[in-house]
Formats: sequence, structure tokens, C-alpha cells
Amino acid sequence: MRTASLAAAFAVALLPGPLAAQSLNGFDLRGALVDPGRIHQGGPPRDGIPAIDRPKFVAAGRPKLDAGDRVLGVALNGEAKAYPVRILNWHEVVNDKVGGAPVAVTYCPLCGSGVTFSALVDGKPRSFGVSGLLYNSDVLLYDRETGSLWSQLLAQAVTGPAKGAKLEIVPTAHTSWEDWHARHPGTLVLSEDTGYARNYARDPYAGYDVSPIVFFPVANASARFDSKEVVLGVEIDGRRKAYPFVELEKTDGSVADRIGGRDVRIAYDRRHRTARVLDASGKELPGVVSYWFAWYAFYPQTAVFYAGGR
Repeated sequence: MRTASLAAAFAVALLPGPLAAQSLNGFDLRGALVDPGRIHQGGPPRDGIPAIDRPKFVAAGRPKLDAGDRVLGVALNGEAKAYPVRILNWHEVVNDKVGGAPVAVTYCPLCGSGVTFSALVDGKPRSFGVSGLLYNSDVLLYDRETGSLWSQLLAQAVTGPAKGAKLEIVPTAHTSWEDWHARHPGTLVLSEDTGYARNYARDPYAGYDVSPIVFFPVANASARFDSKEVVLGVEIDGRRKAYPFVELEKTDGSVADRIGGRDVRIAYDRRHRTARVLDASGKELPGVVSYWFAWYAFYPQTAVFYAGGR
């Protein structure tokens, strides 16, 4: 979905959505794992938001990034790469390799969620595109090999031949350029030379992160926190917990906890507005930084961290 203003975007969101449509944007929704009536067209057609399939990179000293610019950072097998959010806002998917491993770096501007997946499914690499469809206001990816739709925040195929298959989440930093560069001074950075004519200096979602508006209907809603409150969502052994940044702000930046029978530590960096989940040995585990409304829409039974305890 690409709009020049929040008002225009909200007007699109108010249009009636399909009720249990058999197909949308050329995708067969019959037998979907999720309610097809909750799958909505975001505006563009399939591939109307073009994934980056041949990403180019520049060295850390060359990108036109300010210290506070947001990036998704991925480090695998001795290689580190940064993907500026201002580029991801326009493309949402980068099909890439990091440390020789095929990955899909994904970002949903409507949910504020950046998730990197291993692109291997049953040992075979997949290439992902943007379907132009949304479920719970979150991007539905599709793989070009089978045409199956994949939910970003479920990390699962919800339609098509791959239905039910899960994607492995790769730990991903959702942080400032300054922070990622300090941690990985040799990082490569996704170039703005994408092959597409886009003004990457302009944020097509400017103001959305501070607006209470959620553009598309969601299955579950909670007023416990502001809809756009940023949270770190963690899943371990089927147990889920959300760590709202507003609660982490009340701590010293280190929270010892236990999820799914495992001891973990939440490391919160208030300066760079980022959080990570680490196991007992200090190894980073997969977590998802997103807006509160998005995490709750998918996982209404989630446990929630409160600094004072509840």
C-alpha cells in the first residue's frame, strides 16, 4: 500500500473488504489456514511493491545514513549486512544471502515488523515476493516456486501447496545505524541502487508510527497499550511473551526472565530504541520487534512483561 498521506491511506482502509473471497490478486484462498474473510487487498497488485532480488551493497563508510536512521541488521557465518528501513518501506522483501545462507529480509511498514527468515524450505531455497494482500494488517508474502501465501508474523504458509510449512526466523536487529555500525564496523549496507525509481529520502508512511489509526481490520485488539507501542515479541517452545518498550524503559536495561522453561535475558538499549533476547549463555535468540497491535492481533494469549510485575 502506497499513499501520499495518512488521510488518503485511511480512506482506502475504509473501503469494504472481501467476505471469504475465493481468490484475490490471483491467489487461490480456498482452504486457507486463516479466515479468508480477513485477508484484504492492500492496494497494489501482486508485485506492485517490488521485492529486491538482486541487492547491491556498499561498504560501511559509503551509505548516506544518519546515525539515527533505522536499519534491520543480520549477521550470519561471519558476515554482517544492514538493510535501511527507508529502502524496505518501498520494497518490503529483499531476497539475499548472508554468510552464504539464503535469506528473505522482510519488513511490514503497517506493523513496524522486521523479520528475517531462512529462505530454505525442505532444504530448497525459495524466492519471495509481495502479494499485495494483508492478514491482520500484516504483509502476506508469496513464494514464486509454488505460489503459496506466507504470513510474516505467523512465519507460516497459509495457502497453496506449501500450506502449513513454517519458516525459520533468523535473529535480526531492529536498531539505529549508529548502533549496528558500532557492533559490526565491517558491515555491508544495502545500496539505494535498487534498479527502481524511488525517492528513498521520503517516508511514504510518515506519521503513521505516532497515529492511533490501524489501517486494516485485525482479528484481536487490546487497549492495554497504545496501538503503536513498540514491543519485543518472543516465542520459545510454544510460549509467547511481549516486552513493551514503555515497560522496559522502567528497568536498568537488563531483564532476567523465563519463557517456555528456558532462562532468558532481555537486553534493552534505550538510546537506540532496540531490544534483544539472549539465552543463558548470551547467545541471541530470534525475537520480533513490532507494534503492540500487530503482536496482539496474532497472539492474543501472549504473556506481557510489566516492570512492576502483575
